[in-house]
Amino acid sequence: MTGMLAVRLLLPLALLTAASLPGADSSLDRRSGVENGILPLLVEKGRAGQTVSLTERMAEQKVAGLSMAVVHNGRIDWASGYGVTEKDGENQVTNETLFLAGSVSKPVAAVGALALVQQGRLTLDGDVNKGLVSWKVPPAEVLGDELVTLRRLLRHTAGLTVHGFPGYAEGKALPTGPQILDGEKPANTEAVRVDLAPDTQWRYSGGGYTVLQLLVSDVTGVPFAELMQELVLAPLGMSSSTYANPLPTGHHASASTAHWVTGTPVKGKWHTYPEMAAAGLWSTPSDLARFVIAIQDAFQGRSETVLTQEMTKEQLSKGLGDWGLGLALRGDGENTRFGHGGRDAGFDTLLEGYVRRGDGVVIMLNGNNDTGFATEIAQAVARQYSWPDYPQSGQREFITLPAEELEAYVGQYKGDDLEVKVRVSGPHLYAYPQGQGRLELLAESADIFFVPYRGDRVTFERNEDGDVETALLERRGETLRADRVP
Repeated sequence: MTGMLAVRLLLPLALLTAASLPGADSSLDRRSGVENGILPLLVEKGRAGQTVSLTERMAEQKVAGLSMAVVHNGRIDWASGYGVTEKDGENQVTNETLFLAGSVSKPVAAVGALALVQQGRLTLDGDVNKGLVSWKVPPAEVLGDELVTLRRLLRHTAGLTVHGFPGYAEGKALPTGPQILDGEKPANTEAVRVDLAPDTQWRYSGGGYTVLQLLVSDVTGVPFAELMQELVLAPLGMSSSTYANPLPTGHHASASTAHWVTGTPVKGKWHTYPEMAAAGLWSTPSDLARFVIAIQDAFQGRSETVLTQEMTKEQLSKGLGDWGLGLALRGDGENTRFGHGGRDAGFDTLLEGYVRRGDGVVIMLNGNNDTGFATEIAQAVARQYSWPDYPQSGQREFITLPAEELEAYVGQYKGDDLEVKVRVSGPHLYAYPQGQGRLELLAESADIFFVPYRGDRVTFERNEDGDVETALLERRGETLRADRVP
Protein backbone atom coordinates (compact mmCIF):
# COMPACT_ATOMS: atom_id res chain seq x y z
CA MET A 1 0.00 0.00 0.00
CA THR A 2 1.62 3.24 -1.11
CA GLY A 3 0.98 6.94 -1.67
CA MET A 4 -2.47 8.26 -0.82
CA LEU A 5 -3.76 4.76 -0.11
CA ALA A 6 -1.32 4.52 2.77
CA VAL A 7 -2.77 7.62 4.45
CA ARG A 8 -5.95 6.36 6.08
CA LEU A 9 -8.19 8.40 8.31
CA LEU A 10 -9.09 6.52 11.46
CA LEU A 11 -12.25 7.12 13.48
CA PRO A 12 -11.52 5.73 16.95
CA LEU A 13 -14.12 3.49 18.57
CA ALA A 14 -14.35 5.93 21.46
CA LEU A 15 -15.57 8.68 19.16
CA LEU A 16 -17.98 6.38 17.33
CA THR A 17 -19.50 5.44 20.67
CA ALA A 18 -19.60 9.05 21.79
CA ALA A 19 -21.46 10.16 18.67
CA SER A 20 -24.81 9.44 20.29
CA LEU A 21 -24.00 11.32 23.50
CA PRO A 22 -25.00 14.93 24.22
CA GLY A 23 -22.48 17.37 22.74
CA ALA A 24 -20.78 14.69 20.66
CA ASP A 25 -21.84 16.27 17.37
CA SER A 26 -20.05 19.51 18.20
CA SER A 27 -16.90 17.60 19.08
CA LEU A 28 -17.05 15.66 15.82
CA ASP A 29 -17.74 18.87 13.90
CA ARG A 30 -14.72 20.54 15.48
CA ARG A 31 -12.61 17.54 14.61
CA SER A 32 -13.84 17.59 10.99
CA GLY A 33 -13.09 21.32 10.83
CA VAL A 34 -9.47 20.66 11.82
CA GLU A 35 -9.04 17.65 9.53
CA ASN A 36 -10.31 19.60 6.52
CA GLY A 37 -8.97 23.01 7.44
CA ILE A 38 -5.21 22.85 6.90
CA LEU A 39 -3.75 26.01 5.33
CA PRO A 40 -0.32 25.12 3.88
CA LEU A 41 2.38 27.65 4.68
CA LEU A 42 3.49 27.50 1.04
CA VAL A 43 1.03 27.62 -1.87
CA GLU A 44 0.95 28.20 -5.61
CA LYS A 45 -0.13 31.70 -6.61
CA GLY A 46 -3.91 31.94 -6.59
CA ARG A 47 -4.41 29.20 -4.00
CA ALA A 48 -3.97 31.28 -0.85
CA GLY A 49 -6.85 30.72 1.55
CA GLN A 50 -7.77 27.34 0.06
CA THR A 51 -7.70 24.65 2.71
CA VAL A 52 -6.61 21.04 2.18
CA SER A 53 -7.31 17.93 4.22
CA LEU A 54 -4.93 16.61 6.82
CA THR A 55 -4.50 13.33 4.95
CA GLU A 56 -3.75 15.13 1.66
CA ARG A 57 -1.14 17.21 3.41
CA MET A 58 0.42 14.11 4.98
CA ALA A 59 0.86 12.58 1.54
CA GLU A 60 2.39 15.81 0.19
CA GLN A 61 4.77 16.01 3.15
CA LYS A 62 5.77 12.32 3.03
CA VAL A 63 4.55 11.78 6.59
CA ALA A 64 3.61 8.11 7.01
CA GLY A 65 1.78 8.45 10.31
CA LEU A 66 0.48 11.07 12.70
CA SER A 67 -1.45 11.14 15.95
CA MET A 68 -2.99 14.07 17.79
CA ALA A 69 -5.16 15.00 20.75
CA VAL A 70 -7.05 18.26 21.31
CA VAL A 71 -7.80 19.67 24.77
CA HIS A 72 -10.93 21.82 25.15
CA ASN A 73 -12.69 23.00 28.30
CA GLY A 74 -10.19 21.13 30.44
CA ARG A 75 -10.64 17.68 28.91
CA ILE A 76 -9.60 15.74 25.83
CA ASP A 77 -12.17 16.82 23.25
CA TRP A 78 -11.00 14.23 20.71
CA ALA A 79 -7.98 12.22 19.73
CA SER A 80 -7.20 10.35 16.54
CA GLY A 81 -4.51 8.58 14.57
CA TYR A 82 -3.87 8.89 10.83
CA GLY A 83 -1.82 6.91 8.36
CA VAL A 84 0.42 3.96 9.10
CA THR A 85 3.11 3.11 11.62
CA GLU A 86 5.64 2.39 8.87
CA LYS A 87 5.86 3.55 5.27
CA ASP A 88 4.10 1.11 2.89
CA GLY A 89 2.94 -0.94 5.88
CA GLU A 90 -0.52 -2.12 6.89
CA ASN A 91 -0.51 -1.28 10.62
CA GLN A 92 -2.54 1.86 11.16
CA VAL A 93 -1.74 4.57 13.68
CA THR A 94 -4.21 4.55 16.57
CA ASN A 95 -4.59 6.52 19.78
CA GLU A 96 -2.45 3.85 21.48
CA THR A 97 0.46 4.06 19.02
CA LEU A 98 3.69 5.08 20.76
CA PHE A 99 6.00 7.83 19.47
CA LEU A 100 9.27 9.15 20.82
CA ALA A 101 8.51 12.62 22.18
CA GLY A 102 11.97 14.12 21.63
CA SER A 103 12.52 17.23 23.73
CA VAL A 104 8.94 17.13 25.03
CA SER A 105 10.60 14.65 27.39
CA LYS A 106 12.09 17.67 29.17
CA PRO A 107 8.98 19.33 30.65
CA VAL A 108 7.70 15.96 31.89
CA ALA A 109 11.08 15.31 33.55
CA ALA A 110 10.99 18.85 34.94
CA VAL A 111 7.71 18.12 36.73
CA GLY A 112 9.33 15.04 38.29
CA ALA A 113 12.24 17.15 39.56
CA LEU A 114 9.85 19.77 40.94
CA ALA A 115 7.94 17.04 42.76
CA LEU A 116 11.20 16.18 44.54
CA VAL A 117 11.59 19.86 45.46
CA GLN A 118 8.12 19.72 47.05
CA GLN A 119 9.22 16.67 49.01
CA GLY A 120 12.27 18.55 50.27
CA ARG A 121 14.70 16.17 48.57
CA LEU A 122 15.96 18.82 46.13
CA THR A 123 16.22 22.60 46.18
CA LEU A 124 15.69 24.92 43.25
CA ASP A 125 18.59 27.24 44.04
CA GLY A 126 21.19 25.05 45.75
CA ASP A 127 24.40 23.68 44.21
CA VAL A 128 23.48 20.57 42.21
CA ASN A 129 26.90 19.11 43.03
CA LYS A 130 25.69 18.61 46.60
CA GLY A 131 23.13 16.11 45.34
CA LEU A 132 25.21 14.54 42.55
CA VAL A 133 27.09 11.42 43.59
CA SER A 134 28.05 9.48 40.45
CA TRP A 135 29.35 12.59 38.64
CA LYS A 136 30.05 16.23 39.44
CA VAL A 137 29.78 19.40 37.35
CA PRO A 138 33.47 20.22 36.75
CA PRO A 139 34.78 23.56 38.01
CA ALA A 140 34.86 26.37 35.46
CA GLU A 141 36.45 29.81 35.64
CA VAL A 142 33.30 31.46 34.23
CA LEU A 143 31.31 30.24 37.24
CA GLY A 144 33.07 32.54 39.67
CA ASP A 145 30.89 32.51 42.78
CA GLU A 146 27.81 31.36 40.86
CA LEU A 147 26.28 27.88 41.10
CA VAL A 148 24.76 25.40 38.71
CA THR A 149 21.29 25.03 40.20
CA LEU A 150 18.19 23.04 39.37
CA ARG A 151 16.31 26.24 38.50
CA ARG A 152 19.01 27.14 35.99
CA LEU A 153 19.07 23.63 34.52
CA LEU A 154 15.32 23.75 33.98
CA ARG A 155 15.44 27.22 32.43
CA HIS A 156 18.48 26.57 30.20
CA THR A 157 20.45 29.32 31.91
CA ALA A 158 23.10 27.25 33.74
CA GLY A 159 25.69 27.96 31.03
CA LEU A 160 26.02 24.30 30.07
CA THR A 161 26.91 23.01 26.61
CA VAL A 162 25.48 20.34 24.24
CA HIS A 163 22.25 21.34 22.57
CA GLY A 164 20.82 17.90 21.75
CA PHE A 165 21.45 14.24 21.14
CA PRO A 166 21.24 12.06 17.99
CA GLY A 167 20.47 8.84 19.86
CA TYR A 168 22.02 5.44 19.23
CA ALA A 169 21.15 3.26 16.25
CA GLU A 170 20.27 -0.39 16.65
CA GLY A 171 23.26 -2.47 17.72
CA LYS A 172 25.32 0.47 19.01
CA ALA A 173 26.76 0.33 22.52
CA LEU A 174 25.01 2.61 25.00
CA PRO A 175 26.95 4.93 27.33
CA THR A 176 26.28 5.49 31.01
CA GLY A 177 25.14 8.87 32.30
CA PRO A 178 28.65 9.90 33.43
CA GLN A 179 30.09 8.81 30.07
CA ILE A 180 27.55 10.99 28.26
CA LEU A 181 28.35 13.97 30.47
CA ASP A 182 32.11 13.52 30.00
CA GLY A 183 31.87 12.78 26.27
CA GLU A 184 33.60 9.44 26.74
CA LYS A 185 33.05 6.55 24.34
CA PRO A 186 30.67 5.05 23.52
CA ALA A 187 29.00 8.47 23.92
CA ASN A 188 28.51 10.16 20.54
CA THR A 189 28.38 13.77 21.78
CA GLU A 190 30.84 16.20 23.32
CA ALA A 191 31.37 16.59 27.05
CA VAL A 192 28.81 18.71 28.92
CA ARG A 193 30.61 21.64 30.48
CA VAL A 194 29.92 25.14 31.82
CA ASP A 195 31.31 27.72 29.39
CA LEU A 196 28.95 30.64 30.08
CA ALA A 197 28.36 32.46 33.34
CA PRO A 198 24.97 31.28 34.69
CA ASP A 199 21.92 33.51 34.17
CA THR A 200 23.73 35.73 31.67
CA GLN A 201 22.27 34.10 28.57
CA TRP A 202 19.46 31.71 27.63
CA ARG A 203 20.97 28.81 25.71
CA TYR A 204 19.12 25.57 25.11
CA SER A 205 20.99 22.66 26.67
CA GLY A 206 19.96 19.03 26.48
CA GLY A 207 23.20 18.51 28.37
CA GLY A 208 21.69 20.35 31.33
CA TYR A 209 18.73 17.97 31.40
CA THR A 210 21.12 15.03 31.36
CA VAL A 211 22.70 16.49 34.50
CA LEU A 212 19.15 16.68 35.91
CA GLN A 213 18.59 13.02 35.02
CA LEU A 214 21.62 11.96 37.01
CA LEU A 215 20.77 14.34 39.85
CA VAL A 216 17.29 12.99 40.58
CA SER A 217 18.50 9.40 40.44
CA ASP A 218 21.48 10.09 42.68
CA VAL A 219 19.31 11.86 45.26
CA THR A 220 16.66 9.14 45.39
CA GLY A 221 18.70 6.03 44.56
CA VAL A 222 16.02 5.08 42.01
CA PRO A 223 16.73 4.57 38.26
CA PHE A 224 15.42 7.52 36.25
CA ALA A 225 12.75 5.71 34.20
CA GLU A 226 11.37 4.01 37.29
CA LEU A 227 11.41 7.26 39.25
CA MET A 228 9.50 9.19 36.56
CA GLN A 229 6.92 6.41 36.44
CA GLU A 230 6.39 6.79 40.17
CA LEU A 231 6.47 10.59 40.36
CA VAL A 232 4.69 11.68 37.16
CA LEU A 233 3.48 9.10 34.67
CA ALA A 234 1.42 6.88 36.97
CA PRO A 235 -0.17 9.69 39.03
CA LEU A 236 -1.27 11.54 35.87
CA GLY A 237 -2.71 8.42 34.24
CA MET A 238 -0.09 8.42 31.46
CA SER A 239 -0.39 4.65 31.32
CA SER A 240 1.03 4.21 27.81
CA SER A 241 4.15 6.27 28.48
CA THR A 242 7.64 5.19 29.53
CA TYR A 243 11.11 6.65 29.78
CA ALA A 244 12.68 3.18 29.51
CA ASN A 245 15.48 3.10 26.94
CA PRO A 246 15.97 0.74 25.19
CA LEU A 247 12.22 0.41 24.74
CA PRO A 248 11.12 -2.83 26.46
CA THR A 249 10.13 -5.53 24.00
CA GLY A 250 6.62 -5.62 25.42
CA HIS A 251 6.04 -2.15 23.94
CA HIS A 252 7.46 -2.87 20.46
CA ALA A 253 4.14 -3.91 18.94
CA SER A 254 2.64 -0.53 19.88
CA ALA A 255 5.61 1.57 18.74
CA SER A 256 5.68 3.49 15.49
CA THR A 257 8.69 3.30 13.18
CA ALA A 258 10.73 6.49 12.82
CA HIS A 259 11.21 8.07 9.38
CA TRP A 260 13.77 10.56 8.11
CA VAL A 261 12.66 13.81 6.43
CA THR A 262 12.80 12.00 3.08
CA GLY A 263 10.15 9.55 4.28
CA THR A 264 12.67 6.69 4.51
CA PRO A 265 12.32 4.51 7.63
CA VAL A 266 15.13 4.71 10.18
CA LYS A 267 17.25 1.58 10.18
CA GLY A 268 16.31 -0.60 13.14
CA LYS A 269 12.95 1.27 13.41
CA TRP A 270 14.14 3.86 15.96
CA HIS A 271 17.11 5.10 17.94
CA THR A 272 17.67 4.53 21.65
CA TYR A 273 18.13 7.53 23.94
CA PRO A 274 19.96 6.92 27.23
CA GLU A 275 19.61 10.72 27.59
CA MET A 276 16.09 9.98 28.82
CA ALA A 277 15.23 13.28 30.51
CA ALA A 278 16.29 15.22 27.44
CA ALA A 279 14.90 13.03 24.67
CA GLY A 280 13.81 9.54 25.73
CA LEU A 281 10.10 9.64 26.58
CA TRP A 282 7.87 7.24 24.62
CA SER A 283 4.30 8.49 24.75
CA THR A 284 1.01 9.17 22.97
CA PRO A 285 -0.76 12.48 22.30
CA SER A 286 -3.55 11.46 24.69
CA ASP A 287 -1.07 10.85 27.52
CA LEU A 288 0.66 14.17 26.86
CA ALA A 289 -2.74 15.88 26.71
CA ARG A 290 -3.31 14.56 30.24
CA PHE A 291 -0.03 16.22 31.16
CA VAL A 292 -1.25 19.52 29.67
CA ILE A 293 -4.53 19.27 31.59
CA ALA A 294 -2.68 18.49 34.84
CA ILE A 295 -0.65 21.71 34.50
CA GLN A 296 -3.79 23.75 33.78
CA ASP A 297 -5.68 22.19 36.68
CA ALA A 298 -2.82 22.70 39.13
CA PHE A 299 -2.37 26.34 38.08
CA GLN A 300 -6.07 27.01 38.66
CA GLY A 301 -6.05 25.10 41.97
CA ARG A 302 -8.51 22.48 40.70
CA SER A 303 -6.17 19.56 41.28
CA GLU A 304 -2.74 19.01 42.81
CA THR A 305 -2.11 15.43 41.69
CA VAL A 306 1.63 15.97 41.28
CA LEU A 307 2.47 19.65 41.76
CA THR A 308 0.82 22.17 44.04
CA GLN A 309 -0.70 25.37 42.72
CA GLU A 310 2.18 27.32 44.25
CA MET A 311 4.81 25.16 42.56
CA THR A 312 2.97 25.25 39.23
CA LYS A 313 2.87 29.04 39.32
CA GLU A 314 6.61 28.95 39.98
CA GLN A 315 7.01 26.58 37.02
CA LEU A 316 5.09 28.93 34.72
CA SER A 317 6.88 32.14 35.73
CA LYS A 318 8.93 33.67 32.92
CA GLY A 319 12.71 33.81 33.08
CA LEU A 320 15.36 34.57 30.48
CA GLY A 321 14.21 33.80 26.95
CA ASP A 322 10.58 33.69 28.16
CA TRP A 323 11.12 30.22 29.61
CA GLY A 324 9.62 28.78 32.73
CA LEU A 325 10.88 25.69 34.54
CA GLY A 326 10.91 23.24 31.64
CA LEU A 327 8.43 24.99 29.35
CA ALA A 328 8.50 27.84 26.86
CA LEU A 329 6.01 30.61 27.68
CA ARG A 330 4.37 32.73 24.98
CA GLY A 331 1.71 35.41 25.03
CA ASP A 332 0.68 37.59 27.96
CA GLY A 333 -1.88 37.78 30.71
CA GLU A 334 -5.01 35.71 30.22
CA ASN A 335 -3.69 34.42 26.91
CA THR A 336 -0.33 33.10 28.12
CA ARG A 337 0.54 29.71 26.62
CA PHE A 338 3.05 27.05 27.62
CA GLY A 339 4.59 24.59 25.22
CA HIS A 340 7.52 22.65 23.87
CA GLY A 341 8.62 21.11 20.60
CA GLY A 342 10.43 17.81 20.20
CA ARG A 343 12.58 16.05 17.65
CA ASP A 344 14.33 12.70 17.82
CA ALA A 345 15.73 10.75 14.89
CA GLY A 346 12.60 10.19 12.80
CA PHE A 347 10.01 11.64 15.23
CA ASP A 348 8.59 15.17 15.69
CA THR A 349 6.30 16.42 18.47
CA LEU A 350 4.49 19.68 19.24
CA LEU A 351 2.78 20.41 22.58
CA GLU A 352 0.78 23.59 23.32
CA GLY A 353 -1.52 24.60 26.15
CA TYR A 354 -3.06 27.77 27.55
CA VAL A 355 -2.19 28.55 31.15
CA ARG A 356 -5.59 29.99 32.13
CA ARG A 357 -7.83 28.32 29.55
CA GLY A 358 -8.59 24.62 29.20
CA ASP A 359 -7.33 24.49 25.61
CA GLY A 360 -4.34 22.79 24.03
CA VAL A 361 -3.07 20.34 21.45
CA VAL A 362 -0.45 17.61 21.15
CA ILE A 363 0.73 16.45 17.73
CA MET A 364 3.16 13.56 17.14
CA LEU A 365 4.62 12.54 13.77
CA ASN A 366 6.55 9.37 12.94
CA GLY A 367 8.78 11.40 10.66
CA ASN A 368 11.03 14.45 10.74
CA ASN A 369 9.50 17.37 8.88
CA ASP A 370 11.21 20.68 8.08
CA THR A 371 8.28 22.49 6.46
CA GLY A 372 6.24 23.48 9.49
CA PHE A 373 3.57 20.79 9.03
CA ALA A 374 2.92 20.41 12.76
CA THR A 375 2.55 24.19 12.99
CA GLU A 376 -0.01 24.11 10.16
CA ILE A 377 -2.04 21.57 12.15
CA ALA A 378 -1.80 23.57 15.39
CA GLN A 379 -2.92 26.70 13.55
CA ALA A 380 -5.91 24.80 12.14
CA VAL A 381 -6.85 23.78 15.69
CA ALA A 382 -6.45 27.37 16.87
CA ARG A 383 -8.78 28.63 14.13
CA GLN A 384 -11.39 25.95 14.76
CA TYR A 385 -11.44 26.55 18.52
CA SER A 386 -11.04 30.35 18.32
CA TRP A 387 -7.87 30.41 20.40
CA PRO A 388 -7.05 34.00 21.40
CA ASP A 389 -3.80 35.61 20.27
CA TYR A 390 -2.50 32.43 18.67
CA PRO A 391 -0.08 33.34 15.85
CA GLN A 392 -1.22 32.48 12.34
CA SER A 393 1.54 32.29 9.74
CA GLY A 394 0.82 34.05 6.49
CA GLN A 395 0.79 31.83 3.41
CA ARG A 396 3.62 32.46 0.98
CA GLU A 397 2.80 32.17 -2.70
CA PHE A 398 5.05 30.98 -5.51
CA ILE A 399 4.76 30.66 -9.27
CA THR A 400 5.95 27.85 -11.49
CA LEU A 401 8.32 28.89 -14.27
CA PRO A 402 8.88 26.80 -17.41
CA ALA A 403 12.03 24.66 -17.36
CA GLU A 404 13.56 26.63 -20.24
CA GLU A 405 13.27 29.83 -18.21
CA LEU A 406 14.92 28.19 -15.21
CA GLU A 407 17.92 27.27 -17.36
CA ALA A 408 18.76 30.97 -17.60
CA TYR A 409 19.85 30.97 -13.93
CA VAL A 410 22.07 27.86 -14.05
CA GLY A 411 25.72 28.51 -13.31
CA GLN A 412 28.32 29.22 -10.67
CA TYR A 413 28.33 32.50 -8.75
CA LYS A 414 31.21 33.86 -6.68
CA GLY A 415 31.54 36.84 -4.37
CA ASP A 416 33.54 37.96 -1.35
CA ASP A 417 31.13 36.31 1.10
CA LEU A 418 29.11 34.01 -1.11
CA GLU A 419 29.87 31.14 -3.45
CA VAL A 420 26.97 29.17 -4.84
CA LYS A 421 26.12 26.84 -7.70
CA VAL A 422 22.64 26.95 -9.23
CA ARG A 423 21.25 23.87 -10.95
CA VAL A 424 17.96 22.67 -12.45
CA SER A 425 16.52 19.27 -11.62
CA GLY A 426 13.22 18.46 -13.29
CA PRO A 427 10.88 21.42 -12.80
CA HIS A 428 12.85 22.74 -9.81
CA LEU A 429 15.68 25.22 -9.34
CA TYR A 430 18.22 24.50 -6.62
CA ALA A 431 21.06 26.43 -5.01
CA TYR A 432 24.15 24.73 -3.61
CA PRO A 433 25.91 27.24 -1.33
CA GLN A 434 29.48 26.29 -0.50
CA GLY A 435 29.58 24.22 2.68
CA GLN A 436 25.82 23.73 2.80
CA GLY A 437 23.28 21.28 1.47
CA ARG A 438 20.92 21.76 -1.43
CA LEU A 439 18.32 24.52 -1.13
CA GLU A 440 15.26 24.71 -3.35
CA LEU A 441 14.49 28.11 -4.89
CA LEU A 442 10.86 28.99 -5.59
CA ALA A 443 9.89 31.93 -7.79
CA GLU A 444 7.98 34.94 -6.52
CA SER A 445 8.28 36.34 -10.04
CA ALA A 446 10.75 36.19 -12.89
CA ASP A 447 14.28 36.75 -11.46
CA ILE A 448 13.11 36.83 -7.80
CA PHE A 449 13.20 33.59 -5.78
CA PHE A 450 12.99 32.55 -2.13
CA VAL A 451 14.03 29.57 -0.03
CA PRO A 452 10.89 27.77 1.24
CA TYR A 453 10.14 28.09 4.97
CA ARG A 454 13.00 30.56 5.41
CA GLY A 455 13.31 34.31 4.99
CA ASP A 456 16.11 34.10 2.43
CA ARG A 457 15.48 35.77 -0.95
CA VAL A 458 17.59 35.52 -4.10
CA THR A 459 17.35 38.17 -6.82
CA PHE A 460 19.05 37.56 -10.16
CA GLU A 461 20.16 40.64 -12.10
CA ARG A 462 20.65 40.74 -15.87
CA ASN A 463 22.96 42.72 -18.12
CA GLU A 464 21.94 44.86 -21.08
CA ASP A 465 21.73 41.79 -23.30
CA GLY A 466 19.24 40.14 -20.91
CA ASP A 467 21.68 37.51 -19.62
CA VAL A 468 21.77 36.71 -15.90
CA GLU A 469 25.07 37.96 -14.45
CA THR A 470 24.60 38.51 -10.70
CA ALA A 471 22.88 36.83 -7.75
CA LEU A 472 21.93 38.88 -4.67
CA LEU A 473 21.16 36.92 -1.50
CA GLU A 474 19.11 38.72 1.17
CA ARG A 475 19.51 36.94 4.49
CA ARG A 476 18.96 38.10 8.06
CA GLY A 477 19.05 41.78 7.14
CA GLU A 478 22.19 41.67 4.98
CA THR A 479 22.65 41.37 1.23
CA LEU A 480 25.44 39.23 -0.24
CA ARG A 481 26.50 39.64 -3.88
CA ALA A 482 27.96 37.00 -6.17
CA ASP A 483 28.80 37.41 -9.85
CA ARG A 484 28.27 34.65 -12.36
CA VAL A 485 31.47 32.91 -13.40
CA PRO A 486 31.82 32.88 -17.23
